[in-house]
Amino acid sequence: MTQKSETLIEIEDLHFSFAGKKIFDGINMRIPRGKVVAILGVGGSGKSTLLRLIGGQLRPNQGCVRVGGKVVHELDSDGLYAMRRNFGLMFQAGGLFSDISVYENVAFPMRELTDLPNELIRDLVTMKLQAVGLRGASHLMPNELSGGMARRVALARAIALDPMLTMYDEPFAGLDPISLNVIALLIRRLNDALGATSIVVTYDVTESLKVVDYAYLLNDGVVAAEGAPTDLLASSDPFVKQFLHAEPTGPVEFHMKSVAYREDLGIAQ
Repeated sequence: MTQKSETLIEIEDLHFSFAGKKIFDGINMRIPRGKVVAILGVGGSGKSTLLRLIGGQLRPNQGCVRVGGKVVHELDSDGLYAMRRNFGLMFQAGGLFSDISVYENVAFPMRELTDLPNELIRDLVTMKLQAVGLRGASHLMPNELSGGMARRVALARAIALDPMLTMYDEPFAGLDPISLNVIALLIRRLNDALGATSIVVTYDVTESLKVVDYAYLLNDGVVAAEGAPTDLLASSDPFVKQFLHAEPTGPVEFHMKSVAYREDLGIAQ
């Protein structure tokens, strides 16, 4: 994981705060080419924020993110645009265009970023929708889709141009168990077939650890643990055990810190 010649994304001493709250306090990561890497963590640990830092939508307070050897926050508009042309992104909320059909949503990056003829675009869109099981929904509008179907269309759009890097932000949310398993395996197969790189941000520990090569666990602004799935599942670290095995007690507390419960209710001690 640390050989620089094989590294696509390099994150060094990354610090980032938002609205006065520290999100990252010096994290370091290496995302190798050709691998599927999971970013895991409790809610609010900065998983989606990390994707925005990689994509250049946010700038770090300290440290840097390098993609292909280039420091992202030092790129000008043209440089960012050129870099992003090689990215695919599945948004956490789907992000479909509400006024155009499923077909046109998937075709959009092809029309925007290439000069492909309509006949070839038609074939490619059909192939992508077939891959996510929604070829029969190509004529539907986004408001006619269920939440799970909309996420599958968003996945088809993210992989429309077979990008060198695809970032999936909560790709399994809202999917039924069958669709979830199919999509997880699809992410794995696509990555291997294309020789691409994938980052999967998710809460779904069980499915993600079945298909990824490596995983990072974020907690309290730092990388709390990292490793291959088998190593993480065998870890005796209290946080890793609690998070990966969904244990109700441990370092991560369910209740947000506050004054004593009795005091809040106005009950005398």
